[in-house]
Amino acid sequence: MRVTAELSLYPLAGEIEGPVWAFIEHIIAANRCSAATNSMSTQITGESRDVFDCVRDALEASYAQFGRQVLVAKFIPEHHTDIEPPQS
Repeated sequence: MRVTAELSLYPLAGEIEGPVWAFIEHIIAANRCSAATNSMSTQITGESRDVFDCVRDALEASYAQFGRQVLVAKFIPEHHTDIEPPQS
C-alpha cells in the first residue's frame, strides 16, 4: 500500500536548523521515497514499508547525532506527492 507521511521534527535543545536539515537529507539520501519539503513539514510518499523504514532510519540517525527530539507524524494511505524520488 502506498502512503504519505507528513513529518515535523522539533529538537529539544540547541540548534534547530541543523538537525532538521540533517533529518530531511537522510530521508532523501535513502532514495526509496519521494519527498516534498516546505516551511512547515516534509511529506514523503512511497510503499508503506519504505516510508516507515525511512522514518525509523532517519530518526535513529538524528537521535544519535543530535540527541533528544520530538517527531510529529501523520500517515495518510493512498495519498501521494507530485515529486518522485531521483533516478539513479
